[in-house]
Order: sequence, then C-alpha cells, then structure tokens
Amino acid sequence: MVSQSPTGLRGSIVGEETMLTIVELCRACQASELEVELWIVEGVLQPAEGSTREQWRFGAVALRRTRAAARLMRDLQINAAGVALALDLIERIDGLESRLHRIGTTDE
Repeated sequence: MVSQSPTGLRGSIVGEETMLTIVELCRACQASELEVELWIVEGVLQPAEGSTREQWRFGAVALRRTRAAARLMRDLQINAAGVALALDLIERIDGLESRLHRIGTTDE
C-alpha cells in the first residue's frame, strides 16, 4: 500500500513489527550501506536486533529516520554529524509541539 504523508512524501506502509536487513533498508531509502553504517556510528540509527552487520535488523522507526537522514544529506548537503543534530532537534520540536497541543486541548 502507498501512503502520502502530510509533507507530500509518498512511500510504502511498514508495520511496526516489520524488520528490514541493511540491504532492504538501503533500498527502501535510496541510501548506501556506507551511509547507514556512518549514521549508526553517529547515533542517528540503531539496529533493533543483531550485534553484527549481517545480523542487523531495522524497524519502522529506523526506516523513518533513515529516510529523513537521506533527505537531509542529499537535499541540504548535511554531513552525518549534522544529520544527527538536525534529527535530534526535529524530534525535540515535534515533542514540544505535541506537548503544547495536549496542554491546549486540556484547557478547553
């Protein structure tokens, strides 16, 4: 199934329980294995399972983060360390916006 996100990006729906190998993750996100390995070193991604590269499995959260990392790197020419910082800040902003929304709906 194909979905369209609020940002206009299209992609396949992946269940929270779906696990992808590094090859499948790279194919889904149009990223290289080297980029994914670099993002793991920088803390952008963390395999949900496995202790070696061959055993790594990535879930839906890693898929979303990899897609975002690939876009940041490709579109804005941000290096791996910058991608880690940008994703951290984006997640903090999203969390704060969510908190404000919850506070705003409880006051009404």
